[in-house]
Amino acid sequence: MGSAEATAAAGSLFEAGRRGAEVRSDCWVGLELRGSGGIELELRSRVAVLYGDSLRVQVRETMAALGVPHARIELEDAGALPWVLMARLEAAVRKARAAAGRPLCADDGAPPAIEPSVRPVPERVRLRRSRLYLPGNEPKFMLNAGLHRPDGLILDLEDSVAPAVKEEARLLVRNALRVLDFGPAERMVRINQGDRGLADLDYVVPHGVDLILIPKVESSEDVRCVAERVRALASEHKLARPVFLMPIIESARGVLRAEDIATAAPEVVALTIGLEDFTADLGITRTEEGRESFLARSQIVLAARSAGVQPIDTVYSDVDNEDGLRASVREARGLGFVGKGCIHPRQIRVIHETFTPAPAELEKARRIIAAFEEAQLRDVGVVTLGSKMIDAPVVAQAFAVVRAAEAAP
Repeated sequence: MGSAEATAAAGSLFEAGRRGAEVRSDCWVGLELRGSGGIELELRSRVAVLYGDSLRVQVRETMAALGVPHARIELEDAGALPWVLMARLEAAVRKARAAAGRPLCADDGAPPAIEPSVRPVPERVRLRRSRLYLPGNEPKFMLNAGLHRPDGLILDLEDSVAPAVKEEARLLVRNALRVLDFGPAERMVRINQGDRGLADLDYVVPHGVDLILIPKVESSEDVRCVAERVRALASEHKLARPVFLMPIIESARGVLRAEDIATAAPEVVALTIGLEDFTADLGITRTEEGRESFLARSQIVLAARSAGVQPIDTVYSDVDNEDGLRASVREARGLGFVGKGCIHPRQIRVIHETFTPAPAELEKARRIIAAFEEAQLRDVGVVTLGSKMIDAPVVAQAFAVVRAAEAAP
């Protein structure tokens, strides 16, 4: 950062991050640019005795990487890991650079990427029984999220992030994608709406995201705009791995256009619905029974199946009601959904158990298949199992049950 920029932003304190007694695995940064004097650091850390010297080194290295030779920095650390500290420092510098009329590019300040030990190649069709939402500005929830073994992890930049800190969340999510090992979970990011969402893509597509959730989709054009930007970034950064899309339907207009949305781009692999916004759009209250959303949810399943993509159900918002969650998942599966959203790790086990065929269901499916195969060997036209006749749709359903059971870990 040159002297002219420093002068333009001098005297102002640019803040980023979080502080307070309840904060953990995070930090707060206050940055004042100066024209000379090097880096002056005032450090307050809960782990200063063990890591104070390392924190000081990291601050200076990050400032050098961001081109800031002179600044006064206040740092209140609550156990932030290096990738978190780097994101908070970068956010403060970006605010200073923006005030001086010289914004940074999306990749400036990104930490070196660490190749995860387990990271399967993204697949169009895979288990998507559970997807766990993680607020994009809360690093403490990201650190060990892979240990919960969801099928997918959503680093959220939309509703769970306050408007004032969305820029900061982008940097945290970008750094998390580069540094954290989420194991075999599909790495998802929910972007924001409109132009802000398109700008979010610059921070996540080049850095290892597997799937983008597009919120509040109401037309095929909403999907195409995202798909075109993803393709451009993939080409620019020479990405070898695909980046898939999952539109979220959250309004009456979106439900009525669900089939067009599901077929809007070849990158779409799943279609889901968000009932909190949907019921708000209708001006009604979401109920436990869900009669008010039955038609809309059925429409999502029909549109997804017609388009050859996976239908994924909404979240169940009462994290303390395990029986209610299990009933909701049973209903979702009965409607044709193959997965459900999660807002708490404890919901994952129930969702996985309920979407996985029970032993009795699996055994029945295998008996149906065995009877069908025996009839084929005998060249018998009519297949029966006990007193019931088995036709082609029943056999197809039996094969689907077996595939679902075999796919579950």
